[in-house]
Amino acid sequence: MIIVSMGWGMSTADGAVCGQDVGRIYQDHHGWLLAFLHRRLGNPCDAADLAQDAFIRMLRRPRAFDSDQGARAYLSAIARGLCIDLWRRQSVEQAYLRALADRPRHNAPCPERQATVIQALCELDALLQRQPVKAASAFIMAVIEGQKDKEVAEALGVSDRMVRKYVARIMLQCALLDLHPDL
Repeated sequence: MIIVSMGWGMSTADGAVCGQDVGRIYQDHHGWLLAFLHRRLGNPCDAADLAQDAFIRMLRRPRAFDSDQGARAYLSAIARGLCIDLWRRQSVEQAYLRALADRPRHNAPCPERQATVIQALCELDALLQRQPVKAASAFIMAVIEGQKDKEVAEALGVSDRMVRKYVARIMLQCALLDLHPDL
């Protein structure tokens, strides 16, 4: 049985750290994972980045594998999640760039500012994805679209007070995210 340890090494069932096992799992599965990601993404650079991220995540989260197939299944699950994250980020980025294209060029923010805004939008998107549907919808309708609480409440079938609670809860989470980005 192979157990991935918290550090950069591997542990066997008896607790001995075997640094060579990390290299072996990487060597045995990296090419396969890279090909898997390349087929899904169609881009060798993104595939290489996500393959590295998958191995880093595997090393950071201890996990026991009964076989190489178990390690491969775990890596593919991580890779699928990373693909979804990448696609979501690309979707947010494309929507932002489309919105910028509608503005006069002289009003366009500098590339650094664009990157900062895209990062913030991705964080907000991730936060909203973790919320109940009605709470996320209330936030989008009230804060982003500027609808009145009463309109939002009617559309969602909740009270005005509940709309304010949904919005306040998500605003608090945004503030906490700003203070503690690792949340």
